[in-house]
Amino acid sequence: MFSMLGEPRYALGIETIYEGYLLHYGRPRLFAPEDPDAALLLGDYLYAHGLVRIEEVGSVEAVSDLAELIALCAYLRAEEIAGDGPVWAATAAALGRGALEHGRSSLRLDNDPNPLERVAREQAGDAAVENALATHRGRLR
Repeated sequence: MFSMLGEPRYALGIETIYEGYLLHYGRPRLFAPEDPDAALLLGDYLYAHGLVRIEEVGSVEAVSDLAELIALCAYLRAEEIAGDGPVWAATAAALGRGALEHGRSSLRLDNDPNPLERVAREQAGDAAVENALATHRGRLR
């Protein structure tokens, strides 16, 4: 879903990490653990495995962007602040390019996801971002 916004070499890593995110906060696409503790552990495993996949094909900057994505989304969910979709879209679209810090700061400080959504739209186009965000909203709890 979000991997369609970025470079093909990052697709498997992004989708692995996103599946982990869905195990924590939504309805996963591939797994259906019955136990919430198992879902949490599997989600953590997929986060780590996805980061390893990105490291194998990418750069330290790309791994850093994804680690920041995981941390920022955990913060947003804990504080019940909207904006995880734009963080995912922008990160996938601009992974490793150094274009995310302003938007992440805006979300952290002002609860404003719009700068991140603009980054995603500039990098991947309006239609692709709309599709990814709509699909994402349908997978969340």
